[in-house]
Amino acid sequence: MTEPSANDLDNPQQRSVGLKNPNRDLKLVLVNELEATLSADMDRLDLKMITSAIRELREAFTTFAPYRSQRKVTIFGSARIQADDPRYLLAHHLGAAFAEQNWLVITGGGPGLMDAATSGAGPLHAFGVNIRLPHEQAAAHGLDESGHLIEMKYFFTRKVLMIKESSAFVSMPGGLGTLDETFELLTLLQTGKAQLAPLVLLEPKGDDYFELLLKFMTDVLLPQGLVTAADLNLYRRCSSVEEAVREVTDFYRNYDSARIVGKQLILRLQRLPSPTLLDALNRDFADILRSGTISVIPPTAWEVREQDHLNLKRLSLDFDQHSLGRLRSMIDRLNEI
Repeated sequence: MTEPSANDLDNPQQRSVGLKNPNRDLKLVLVNELEATLSADMDRLDLKMITSAIRELREAFTTFAPYRSQRKVTIFGSARIQADDPRYLLAHHLGAAFAEQNWLVITGGGPGLMDAATSGAGPLHAFGVNIRLPHEQAAAHGLDESGHLIEMKYFFTRKVLMIKESSAFVSMPGGLGTLDETFELLTLLQTGKAQLAPLVLLEPKGDDYFELLLKFMTDVLLPQGLVTAADLNLYRRCSSVEEAVREVTDFYRNYDSARIVGKQLILRLQRLPSPTLLDALNRDFADILRSGTISVIPPTAWEVREQDHLNLKRLSLDFDQHSLGRLRSMIDRLNEI
């Protein structure tokens, strides 16, 4: 996709789209893409998919917009687990614990563990991104009344929302849908297509749900070179609510966020490492650098232009773009400051 040129402003419709908005360049791109779609030879099903996806994403982004500055955690889990199951009670307590930390809870908006986490957090601290399925019973969590229930037609738009809007993830026992969500998230974290974030695999103490899954990764995938040892650092297995919440909140104890500017990865922090620790980081994590060193920098020109987290400290590195598990280890070190 190409950026709009000055000639694109010759069209009065396009000119009116952008002039009153700082994001006019992207809006012009969107207008151009829509015009190209309308002029393309596409069948009705293709057009319905494009229309529904745009509508769903627009409505969902609008719903989440007032809460962008508040941390959110997405909780994945089975729709089939009943209220008398220990895993249901664990999910309920998990939702309540995150609400007490002033985090918002996002679930799939359905029954089972999704309903448990939502009811634990309460309708004012929870969002449901629900998929319309004919065989699944609606949950009675009160999100309709709070305006926090978002209905989706497509799984792919639903997953975009549940991952994009969250700063952390907890995966609990579930079936094919839960496993699909968990492993797609792991793939996005591993490839850098999602912001690096904590992923907790949570089950009650003594439960072995994740045992065979993780054994397959360590005993089959790892020896065959299909994953690396560093990839296994992208998740943590926990057996209590306290441990899960601590794993999530500790990830943001010093680290705040990251951004690519040019070829540099910028890590935004509350506190900078000491010169001694910075030397140690350069020594211990030289393998994730394409060139140069890990350095302290001021906000970049792009960040200043966009007023992006200017109050935070910054480290800059020429990251190799694939050692995400190792980058997670470095962030863990920075969070010890």
